[in-house]
Amino acid sequence: MGFLLRKFRFLESTGAYILLIWNVIIAICKRPPCWYLIQEQLYSIGVLSLPVVAMTGFSTGLVLAAQSFFQLSDKGLAGATGLMVGKAMITELGPVLTAFMVTGRVGAAMCAEIGTMRVTEQIDALETMAVNPSRYLIAPRFISGTLMMPLLTIFGIFMGIFGGYLISVFYFRMPPSTYFDPMPIYITNFDLLIGIVKAVVFGILIVTISCYKGLVTAGGAEGVGRSTTNSVVICYTFILFTNFLITLGLNLLQNATGWFT
Repeated sequence: MGFLLRKFRFLESTGAYILLIWNVIIAICKRPPCWYLIQEQLYSIGVLSLPVVAMTGFSTGLVLAAQSFFQLSDKGLAGATGLMVGKAMITELGPVLTAFMVTGRVGAAMCAEIGTMRVTEQIDALETMAVNPSRYLIAPRFISGTLMMPLLTIFGIFMGIFGGYLISVFYFRMPPSTYFDPMPIYITNFDLLIGIVKAVVFGILIVTISCYKGLVTAGGAEGVGRSTTNSVVICYTFILFTNFLITLGLNLLQNATGWFT
């Protein structure tokens, strides 16, 4: 009986989450939110996340280049260090690590803010005043997260490649041309497409999951903390699982059609 109840609650939550996304899209199409609300979220999600994304991408590039050089140098393949850094950052590490940082910095804050509004009945007051919470609270975050995640991911990728370049050239004494020359040959438009698609999907997941968990918050301050923790864990889980599905799906589509060559 308990298993069936948990399964029913899971299905109910899934349906409510999908309905939330649908309502947000309808709200945006019918009447887009005010520009100043979008601008505020663009600054919060994008500009304020630049330092943590830069630090994460840079340090990841340093470690990735060092590990690649140590593993490849004794095999005569040290020249592939830059290619490995670029390929890994563009297709996998850049989108995933950027999404993790944005989840911890932005997603948790969204959930806590909306959850606090829910338990203090501010969202009920908005509905009483005929203000659509989906349009006023979630739509600006949805638009901003979808737009800023690809830009943050590109910035994180750049910082990772730059970090790998610094340690390869100034510590391992690798010629700059050796680091960069293989990249245009072996990094394709399809690799860039994978990174951008992942960034867009991760941005949608982070914003919608965080906002949904905030909207269903109950139980006062303790409930806000519980919802915030759950939203971060769920976002991390969905990011990892979706990352696998996108990688598998796009590569299968590429092999079957060859559209992205």
